[in-house]
Amino acid sequence: MFSRFTLTRSIAARSLRFPAASRAFSVASYLKSGDVEKTEIFQGTGATPGKFATDEEQATGLDRLEKLAGLEGKEFFDTTTLSLDVRGTPENPTIVPSGAPWRLVGCQGPPGEEHELLWIKVERDHKIDRCIECGNVYKLSD
Repeated sequence: MFSRFTLTRSIAARSLRFPAASRAFSVASYLKSGDVEKTEIFQGTGATPGKFATDEEQATGLDRLEKLAGLEGKEFFDTTTLSLDVRGTPENPTIVPSGAPWRLVGCQGPPGEEHELLWIKVERDHKIDRCIECGNVYKLSD
């Protein structure tokens, strides 16, 4: 039906009409080594020769920080539950401790009015955040 020459010619003609988008390497942005902010690496000492490394010796990053805090008897990540004794209101909201700009809170309702677990993103730049099921009001600590 189509000859090889006709098919090749039509593909070539189409590629000339619609050139491929390209960007020259010379105009791409770059960073100098002095422009990059250096971060501290949390790395263990490793194993001593002839012995196996312990978890604390070979752990890196956030895992290492969590293990070191555990050795000091502290908790690196705040995973304690939030006690909800009374319903939070706009005048007296339930205070959620956090040093971050936001925190996820799982709401199951105030005592006596339990409902299915709903996750709420409580944000610092909001005056209050409210559970859509029970109406409990949450606010991040200052």
